[in-house]
This record gives sequence, C-alpha cells and structure tokens, in this order.
Amino acid sequence: MFEKDPSENVLGGALEACSLDPMTGYFRNGACDTCAEDRGSHTVCAVMTDEFLAFSKYVGNDLSTPAPQYGFAGLKAGDHWCLCAARFLQAHDEGCAPRVNLKATHRRALDVVPLAVLKLHSMD
Repeated sequence: MFEKDPSENVLGGALEACSLDPMTGYFRNGACDTCAEDRGSHTVCAVMTDEFLAFSKYVGNDLSTPAPQYGFAGLKAGDHWCLCAARFLQAHDEGCAPRVNLKATHRRALDVVPLAVLKLHSMD
C-alpha cells in the first residue's frame, strides 16, 4: 500500500479535488494526491485545452484517445486532469500550457515547477 504525501496545495492550504468526472489523480480519487511511488508527479490540476491535448499527443502522451481497456474515456477541452509536473513545465516552455487550479495542485509540484510559473497560468 502506498502512503500518500500530506494533502497540501501550492498555496499552503488543504488540497481541493481536481475532478471526479473524469476521475483523475495518481490514486484515481479525484485529487492530485501523490506519494514516493508517483514517479511522474501527477500533481498539477490543469484544465485541458485542444492545444495542450495536441501537444501532449505530439510528445508521446495521447490523453485524448479513449483506452477502454483501462477504463479511460479520453480527455477533451474543459476537462480537469492531474498532469505530470514535468509535462506541464514542458508545455509552459513551449507556450501551450493549460490553465491551473492552484487550490487543487499538490505542493509537491513545486519540486518541478516554480510557483511563479503556476501562478502565471492560474485560472483565478
């Protein structure tokens, strides 16, 4: 059994849910909770855009195509999803980062993405 890191967001408050539909998160509990075994650091709660989904597919992580064998319906623009922190930073560097829900982004994202970058893309 994996032990979750404390559920604190990047602003220092309680981590809020990212999405229950589609169900997201490393633990598939709707939150961007994480643990030591979460090598990808699925900690950034982002709002999908067509531009980001195309970028993600281009760099090898197709999030838009359904994979029924895994119970995955595929994402569409407007869906909220716990992204890998490094993929988010890469999208930022390429100019196609999606908006971020800071209250639902786990503090561990700060190990990879500076808070200033997250705030630049904040949906608030």
